[in-house]
Amino acid sequence: MSQTPASVEVGERAARTLTAELARHSGPKTALVVGAHAGSAVLPAAFDALLPGDRLTLVPAESSSVLDLRDHVEAQGAWIAERVTVAGSQEEADPADVVIVAEPLTGGATRTRAIIDGLTKLIADGGVLSVAAVALPGLAGEASAELDRQSALFGAGTDLVLRNRPPLRVHRLRFTPASPSLAGRLAPTYRPSSVPMTRTMHMDSNGVAAAGIALGLAALTRVTRPKSKLWWIPALAAAPAAAFFRDPQRDVPDDESAIVAAADGKVLSIERIRDDRFGDTEFLRIAVFLSILDVHINRTPTPGRVADYFVTDGGFAAAMKPEAEHNVAAYTVLDTPHGTVVVAQRTGLIARRIVQRAPVGSVLARGERFGLIRFGSRTDVYLPADSVEPLVGIGDRVSGGSSVIARWL
Repeated sequence: MSQTPASVEVGERAARTLTAELARHSGPKTALVVGAHAGSAVLPAAFDALLPGDRLTLVPAESSSVLDLRDHVEAQGAWIAERVTVAGSQEEADPADVVIVAEPLTGGATRTRAIIDGLTKLIADGGVLSVAAVALPGLAGEASAELDRQSALFGAGTDLVLRNRPPLRVHRLRFTPASPSLAGRLAPTYRPSSVPMTRTMHMDSNGVAAAGIALGLAALTRVTRPKSKLWWIPALAAAPAAAFFRDPQRDVPDDESAIVAAADGKVLSIERIRDDRFGDTEFLRIAVFLSILDVHINRTPTPGRVADYFVTDGGFAAAMKPEAEHNVAAYTVLDTPHGTVVVAQRTGLIARRIVQRAPVGSVLARGERFGLIRFGSRTDVYLPADSVEPLVGIGDRVSGGSSVIARWL
């Protein structure tokens, strides 16, 4: 199946992204790695994701033999050997909850489509196919475009891994709908867009880009105008740009009845409303105002499957004012075992850019990062009013992903 040139490799970061869907499953699950070989970074990442009760099957790459791969598995120790088997071919493998293609796909669209079609029969109902393509134009061939097309139809998430040689785009494809109840058995997924700075503090990739641009401008100004002090302006701007996009690690409550804040900030309002766009249900809407000093990463308040996503036009009133009700807003609609839950990302007077990284069909865990809003803004959480007990009051400060704002009854 391999069609990857020798110059393309899967590094540790890309391997972790490819196996992220496997790593986030807390319950017993089955997995399949196609195109495996002993030197692949995908294998240790997959082995690390295994829990008691899991089963992993490996299908060797064209460059690897079944015996070599079995010897490699045995060398990992009894715990791994008991849970990992090696199949001689794809035809010998059983359907799995997570199917991972260990080697990036390159080449023509027809062959890429044939490979994916051959793998679909190996994906259990509601399961995910994780596959990568080179992200650099010219090197990826038509494979990247074909995977983009597949993602538009069946995408459950896409991540760009820049720290790889060459950069890779990882696609997660789900060809049959997953049950909303699956979300309750998942941990927040690993995302390369959340870049580790320290053990407890990450930075969104937008912040890395913003700080890099500012420092680049400072260096360019210093070179082109060595006698000028103007280079200090972009240099000093790099720090606040990076600080705005900070993405701290959060301890997400394990309590299944807990509903957590979707963003950092101050509780602006708590009210019961109806919205025909989301059905006949009466909702309890908890609105949180984010100042420019707050963390602007958005997180899922409760486990669920993304059933819909849409953006409405509007103005750019100050987010703490009533007029912000009619600002530009992005709505992520979650299908949960408790009913419909909606997160609205609203722009503000300064905020003009909403980032949402969870396509329709995604299954999100409680507290999982799914987007952000640039600069001051507001985030609203709509909950079925008769099914929840609010636990915050107006004026309370909350932290996204960790503060419990309500509880399921």
